[in-house]
Amino acid sequence: MPQSTMPAFPTAVAGSLPKPAWLAETQKLWPQWKSQGDELRQAKADATLLWIKAQEDAGLDIVGDGEQARQHFVHGFLEQVEGIDFENKVKMGIRNNRYNAMVPQVVAPLRLRGRVHAFEAQLARAHTKKKLKFTLPGPMTIVDTVADSFYGDRVKMAFAFAELLNQEALALQADGVDIIQFDEPAFNVYMAEAADWGVRALERAARGLACTTAVHICYGYGIQANVDWKQTLGDEWRQYEAVFPALARSSIQQVSLECFHSHVPPDLMRLLDGKDVMVGVIDVASDVVETPEQVADTIGTALQFVARERLIPCTNCGLAPMSREVALAKLDALAKGAALARQRYGA
Repeated sequence: MPQSTMPAFPTAVAGSLPKPAWLAETQKLWPQWKSQGDELRQAKADATLLWIKAQEDAGLDIVGDGEQARQHFVHGFLEQVEGIDFENKVKMGIRNNRYNAMVPQVVAPLRLRGRVHAFEAQLARAHTKKKLKFTLPGPMTIVDTVADSFYGDRVKMAFAFAELLNQEALALQADGVDIIQFDEPAFNVYMAEAADWGVRALERAARGLACTTAVHICYGYGIQANVDWKQTLGDEWRQYEAVFPALARSSIQQVSLECFHSHVPPDLMRLLDGKDVMVGVIDVASDVVETPEQVADTIGTALQFVARERLIPCTNCGLAPMSREVALAKLDALAKGAALARQRYGA
């Protein structure tokens, strides 16, 4: 869909949406599937189509697959990578030991077995005429979510993953995906490394893409470990200040950030001059549904620092651990709030 057909303040979600109870456990970040084999494949397809329809019904301008075919936003990619041992997982602190997780081990050179997300990307493309966004984990966040028993060097392993991500991203582009977004929550944890090799690895993952490229950087899902961590960050969250200048110099075209109900100083958005900015106007750590007025107010705040043609109202993060009912209500608020902002700010 040509960019010229998009309204002012085009709306999108960061990526994930809740899995229906008939597909997987609900309100969990690492849910177990309810079926297997062909039955699971069909359930994943049904859930993907359900959420495409829900996003369209809500009035969103950019839609995604809701990550319905992936158990987890990182490991959904890793399952198709050779050189990773899923049988012998180890317990590891991730996101600088914010929480512990059982993670697979990298035990040999990394290679793709084949396509990773062809099934859900092609399904989504065939069932929507809207602009389609597809998400992939970023190299630094993958490195932070696996145990290295082979490379012995975080940077070397990150670039190995970046090459594989690039292979899949180029194939997704060929599937008709309009926006490929890399999710890098680790950028808010390892700020100096992110500004250095993290952005370079991200650019390697996006090499050669002609479609729109994006990166999503947030303070995490609305799970308790993240909520507790945020309480330790003080009155001002300035993590973005370290990496935004490096991203502004990069080839990545869009940056997604957390805004509503956060302590991020809004003026940090100025550091992204020249980029499209996906401004988080929906809180994913609260079941309280935003009003259209609140969404429009957040858009108004962002307009002080972001050009209106570059502002994309979005969710702070994925909605995966939320209830389906709350997520649907928040999608509705997102679309209605953007419509109100168009009226309010003359767009």
